[in-house]
Amino acid sequence: MDNRDGLSRRTMLHLSAVAAGSVILANCSPQQTGGTDSGDKGEGPVSDALKGSKTEPMPIPAKFSESPELAKLVKSGELPPVEERLPDKPYVIPHNWVKPGKYGGVISTVTGDSESGTHAEFMYGHSLLRWLNDGQDIAPGLVESWESNADATEWTLHFRSGVKWSDGEPWTTADIMFWWEDMVLNEDHPEVPPDEAKSGTGTLMKMTAPDDLTISMSFDAPAPLTADRLAMWVKRGNGPGWMEPKHYMKQFHPKYTKGVPKDWATEKGEFDTKRVWARNPDCPVLTGWKCGSYAEGKKVVYERNPYYWCVAPDGAQLPYLDKLVFNVVENPEVQKLQATEGKINFLYAGFTAIFLSDISTLKQTEDQTKLRVNLWDAGDGSGSLVFFNQDYREPKMRELIRNAKFRQALSHAYNRKDVQKAVYFNTGELTTGTMSPKGIEFHVNDEGKQVYKSWRDSYLEYDPELAKKILDEIGVVDKDGDGKREMPDGTKLRVHLDYHADSAPEHVQKNELLARDWQAIGIDAKLNPVAPDGYGDQWRFGKLMTNTNWETGDGPNCLVYPQWMVPIESSRWAPLQGEFYNVRGTPAEKQEKDVDPYKRTPPRMEPEPGGPIERLWKLYDQSKIEPDEMKRHQLVWEMVKIHITDGPWLLGVCANTPYIVLVHDDMKNVPTKENLALGGFAAPWIHPTPAVYDPETWYWENPDQHVEGGAA
Repeated sequence: MDNRDGLSRRTMLHLSAVAAGSVILANCSPQQTGGTDSGDKGEGPVSDALKGSKTEPMPIPAKFSESPELAKLVKSGELPPVEERLPDKPYVIPHNWVKPGKYGGVISTVTGDSESGTHAEFMYGHSLLRWLNDGQDIAPGLVESWESNADATEWTLHFRSGVKWSDGEPWTTADIMFWWEDMVLNEDHPEVPPDEAKSGTGTLMKMTAPDDLTISMSFDAPAPLTADRLAMWVKRGNGPGWMEPKHYMKQFHPKYTKGVPKDWATEKGEFDTKRVWARNPDCPVLTGWKCGSYAEGKKVVYERNPYYWCVAPDGAQLPYLDKLVFNVVENPEVQKLQATEGKINFLYAGFTAIFLSDISTLKQTEDQTKLRVNLWDAGDGSGSLVFFNQDYREPKMRELIRNAKFRQALSHAYNRKDVQKAVYFNTGELTTGTMSPKGIEFHVNDEGKQVYKSWRDSYLEYDPELAKKILDEIGVVDKDGDGKREMPDGTKLRVHLDYHADSAPEHVQKNELLARDWQAIGIDAKLNPVAPDGYGDQWRFGKLMTNTNWETGDGPNCLVYPQWMVPIESSRWAPLQGEFYNVRGTPAEKQEKDVDPYKRTPPRMEPEPGGPIERLWKLYDQSKIEPDEMKRHQLVWEMVKIHITDGPWLLGVCANTPYIVLVHDDMKNVPTKENLALGGFAAPWIHPTPAVYDPETWYWENPDQHVEGGAA
């Protein structure tokens, strides 16, 4: 899974059918699942006073406190006082469920890979702006305040004064300009400009740093979603970097240091190796924890950053926890065993092989492990997804795939309730397949709610007879009497359900049920496991017919990362047309006109004039330069209508199923679903969970009892 593609963090789910699962889930209320000590003790719903996060900046505390371990270093002269380590105006955590904590102790959890990008998803410290209330609000981060002109072509960012890297060196806008000028704009380095660095016309912004605390961004057309995109991802680890510690990294850059090897900018070069802070203890960070030690394939330990720039409302410098320890456990069964035997003390299951089917066992061992099952909403729009390749290279099959009636028939032949019961234990809401049901556009008013409902229900009804009738109407009938339908011209029709050969059982089980349903109406549907290596290239070259092991997970609005809504790149449902969107306005648009689209570099093709994709592009292009938020919502609704009339392109099962969080009885300030503004929004990588809920505020009631983990 490539985190940069905006896929759901649960692209590969590991669910399996357990008859008792739905019963266990139904009985798993937030009060019964542990988590934050909100005062209710399981006796009633969480108070509104403990729900969500304040959107106005919190008052700066009159005085500050720090970890006793850091206080010792201050006393010995190894660290300056806490007041000198914090910025002039620290960021004060605004979550209503957070109460004053205690310092000390360790989170000890499991990870499937010592190099996993999931580790960075615990830390929001490099983000310029921050999402609050499950993406409904944008708050300050490193940027203390920001503004734009009326048409959103000029943006100015004002950063906090006094922020320091984890080695005590001052952070300044030179660290951003180093990333921009010496990496993004440097043709020798592979760093590419992020979406937020481009205007609605696709032109790169002009960025300057008038002083150490100010960044100015100038666009040639309105860029109204800039603030949203500055809050996306955790930055510098997952998603765009946006900064590097210039004082440290310049020693590996030829512009600043003589004798740097010629391969400095390659994947194995020293520059990119050294800047991976999640594995390099020497690389400075702005996150709450920094890499303390790294043992490949064994363990990664993150230790408290003494210069972290965020505090609790009472002035306590965060984080409370001394360390985060990620023990590498590749075997899914061993991961589950460690959870049920209490060998870990916290788990965000979205990053592991533990899923809904395991809840029964986890509940049975709660008294021994003290790990309570907490459930956060995923916020995804589909569950395990099926989407056809609209640019499949075989012409006759491509023509049939592009026929909306064909896809509509297959959607009506899909018994989603069976999959919801067998795979998702009757959780979530049945859906044809949409963007996130939590998307702002679908809650802004009654019209938005109706637009979402119409999309969700558009081809949802399980009606095999209707499916057969539609197929008959388009000439997909059984012409040779063998019980299987042929192409309109009489040639054999076979639908391949392509998926990674190492996909989770959840996807395979869904595919088996889907193949059963399609075979029942005469479609010769076959499961087709494909070697993961090269899967992406086969897809973008049009060699694979379907993709069946993803889910739609993006949000919190449909435009901040719209790749499922509009084909604008090569990994989703129209890869060659999406690639053509990428080259529009560049010399490549006019090149290779006489070359087969599948043999172009990169493979690309223009959409049908006046067809649905061209219409989606036009609406999307309008949305990128529309400064009025309500008008942008309306443009999204128009795109949804195309998905309804010309779709479905996304065949989902059920939306917004739960994610498991295992929280020890002794751990506090971890929010329950009821603490969260929308019940959680855990699926999208761009809404980084659990980082958005600030694990730096989590603490142990008895920290001395949770000191295992040590160093790698």
